[in-house]
Amino acid sequence: MTPANDVTVFLIDDDARMRAALERLLKSVGLRSESFATPQDFLRHKLPDVASCLVLDVRLPGMSGLEVQRKLNERRVSLPIIFITGHGDIPMTVEAMKSGAVEFLTKPFRDQDLIDAIQQALKRDDELRQQQAEIAQLRERYAKLTARERDVMRLVVSGMLTKQIASTLALSEVTATVHRGHVMRKMHANSPAELGRIAEKLKLPTTT
Repeated sequence: MTPANDVTVFLIDDDARMRAALERLLKSVGLRSESFATPQDFLRHKLPDVASCLVLDVRLPGMSGLEVQRKLNERRVSLPIIFITGHGDIPMTVEAMKSGAVEFLTKPFRDQDLIDAIQQALKRDDELRQQQAEIAQLRERYAKLTARERDVMRLVVSGMLTKQIASTLALSEVTATVHRGHVMRKMHANSPAELGRIAEKLKLPTTT
């Protein structure tokens, strides 16, 4: 997982004493935090490109925590959220969890429960970022394929042998073999099965 000094825990709570207490708690376990008194302040803030999560009070003046969650989802910001509240109820919990919340803690909660939830959220975000980085790298490789090489890749992934690929694309078997070799090398694939997994990650069509 990403080192603690390379992560950020965001806090939104209108209670200054609560914010200060949470900041002290996170600092005591080596976690960096940034706190905000209002959702609006947070939503205007540019998020750093590091593994992070959000500790969010449900009941805030002007905009509820669930509304903040919806706005982040609308912006396609995949920030793991831990909700905290002194007035939690089951419908709130269900809505928050359905929308992707990591945890829902009712005040007063144990410090360790919050730390555990934050660690889980940071792990989730770190794994997602790694997946996104891998997909971006695969897209770069795919973009370097010629149109013919993409055709060949699609047919390899669909299960065709080189002879069948040559026939389908009206190529000589030697030419089809060369294109297939280029595809495997450019995509860093060691086998057709691995190339198939790459195609799945890129959500490429595999039908002939």
